[in-house]
Amino acid sequence: MVNQVQRGDGSLRSCKSDSSGLSNSGGESSKESSRCSTPVLEADRSDRLRDKMRRRTESGDRWFSLEFFPPRTASGAVNLISRFDRMSAGGPLFIDITWHPAGDPGSDKETSSMMIASTAINYCGLESILHLTCCNQTKEKITGYLAKAKHLGLKNIMALRGDPVGADWEEEEEGFNYATDLVKHIRSEFEDYFDICVAGYPTGHPEAESYEEDLRHLKEKVDAGADFIITQLFFRADTFLKFLDDCRAIGITCPILPGIFPIQGYQSLRQLVKLSKLEIPEEITRVIEPIKDNDAAIRNYGVQQAVEMCRVLLDSGKVPGLHFYTLNREVAIMEVLRQLGLWIEDPRRSLPWAVSAHPKRKVEDVRPIFWASRPKSYIYRTQDWDEFPNGRWGNSSSPAFGELNDYYLFYLKSKSTKDALLQMWGAELMNEESVYEVFTCYITAQPNRNGHKVMCLPWNDEPLAPETNLLKDELEKVNKRGVLTINSQPNINGKPSADPIAGWGPAGGYVFQKAYLEFFTSSENVTALLEVLKKYEPRVNYHIVNVHGRNLTNAPDMQPNAVTWGIFPGREIVQPTVVDPDSFMYWKDEAFALWIEQWAKLYEDESPSRMIIKYIHDNYFLVNLVDNDFPLESCLWQVIDDMFKMLDAPPGREMLCMMTM
Repeated sequence: MVNQVQRGDGSLRSCKSDSSGLSNSGGESSKESSRCSTPVLEADRSDRLRDKMRRRTESGDRWFSLEFFPPRTASGAVNLISRFDRMSAGGPLFIDITWHPAGDPGSDKETSSMMIASTAINYCGLESILHLTCCNQTKEKITGYLAKAKHLGLKNIMALRGDPVGADWEEEEEGFNYATDLVKHIRSEFEDYFDICVAGYPTGHPEAESYEEDLRHLKEKVDAGADFIITQLFFRADTFLKFLDDCRAIGITCPILPGIFPIQGYQSLRQLVKLSKLEIPEEITRVIEPIKDNDAAIRNYGVQQAVEMCRVLLDSGKVPGLHFYTLNREVAIMEVLRQLGLWIEDPRRSLPWAVSAHPKRKVEDVRPIFWASRPKSYIYRTQDWDEFPNGRWGNSSSPAFGELNDYYLFYLKSKSTKDALLQMWGAELMNEESVYEVFTCYITAQPNRNGHKVMCLPWNDEPLAPETNLLKDELEKVNKRGVLTINSQPNINGKPSADPIAGWGPAGGYVFQKAYLEFFTSSENVTALLEVLKKYEPRVNYHIVNVHGRNLTNAPDMQPNAVTWGIFPGREIVQPTVVDPDSFMYWKDEAFALWIEQWAKLYEDESPSRMIIKYIHDNYFLVNLVDNDFPLESCLWQVIDDMFKMLDAPPGREMLCMMTM
């Protein structure tokens, strides 16, 4: 049978109907095509790290950077990526990831140096430097690692000789024995693609014959093509300032960043000093020895000592930036940065969604709204695109979204443990209403019946965004009745781009939004909703789909609908967020799968709790609604309210109810 489905423009198109009465308007499209528009054939290297340093130095704008090391376990990788997301809020200029030869550092393992650095740049939007050492590596293997790093979007390398595996360095017959040779090789094989950092030693390398000889070796590394220097840790500001003056005196003119190590624990200090072969000054030993068993006291001292030393460095006028050795910790580092005034959380966003720092995505400024709370998933599913939307979403004849078969890729996993998820979502579900309660508790940030706050859902691993909080009261009402919301935004009509909640983009602009609501709900609710929506066309665009691909939409010609845009001085209108019908069919596969992959699998096979989640997965519909009349108060809540009125009306009075709405 063929139904006539009304478009938003009043015209009709034909759709094949199934037995449910809902039409199929491209249910196959989730396996076909997507769109992109602006080609990026070769990574754009115009915005280089060395140029960012130069601009910050010339403007007098001080900066900081952070070093991390790869974790040993998969759960450690998940925690580290979460730490990246938190620490990126303070605005580091870059981070760097160390190279551990014993940990298969160039592999695709989630704990490898290569994958951690790639994740930082691609999924966390952080400018990243990958360490690379000569230790136990042939020239061919090093070239392969560099090519892989380039393919993954990494643009910066810290070239190091590396520590020997045993007590003494063993010659690498088919490799390199000095960092200078590694720098030369990078420049020979990859020309000027990578920005190269090398290490400096403020008291001289422990294996050098003299301090002066070590300075000469440092200059050789810079002359070979290094762009900047990060130093080994030190304990006195005058140690670094003397080193800096000595470097300048022999003609080293590139940026030299002091490596800062805030003391965070007695044992970690002893271990690091042992590795670096440094002497702890007597004035520090005198303070920490009596408190060596008091971690909090040592950390407080370490923060104060680091702050005082950094202030001397910054006040010298010779040090524009500081590099911190974090030991993969954040509390002490963030406290030091706050006291120095370097930790600056800017509420403004360049775009309404989390950006990637991969060079080929530099032009990207349009995405579908569906992945708003799962940006890492979107980046993963579009990582193989050769083109990215710029200015507009584009046509429908471009590369498809990649499949998301592995929901447990470490950068997509929930930060919460299984036990924590069961506490939040229920160790035992009684019925569908138990699920409604979980959604409602997430919206309200109130404890569930077992006293645990629901801080995340499968579709959003973070608490509600400030913008969504504007809708909290309405969201609470509808979730209580089984309209299970996973994405929403209020209508905005010309708020300043500097607005702390809705703002984004350059200063001096104005931003706009259409009201948007996305939710799962039962087939009974959908039947009533379809009747109600007839009254709201063409003001409201809708798309309704179930897990099998049966769907109904009134999107005109299946065209994308811009739902966020901005107007800024001296620029064309920017429209970074769209509702795209084709993309929605890709998103629905992922959205439905999360019911099973992230929630149902918490429970035993065939358990009542698992069967409840599976029933919702199999029978509910995913709905998105757009109110195109953004200058007016959103009508979407009235649409839902009308749906409930129809459902609540006594049998036989549904038609009367519709006539009085």
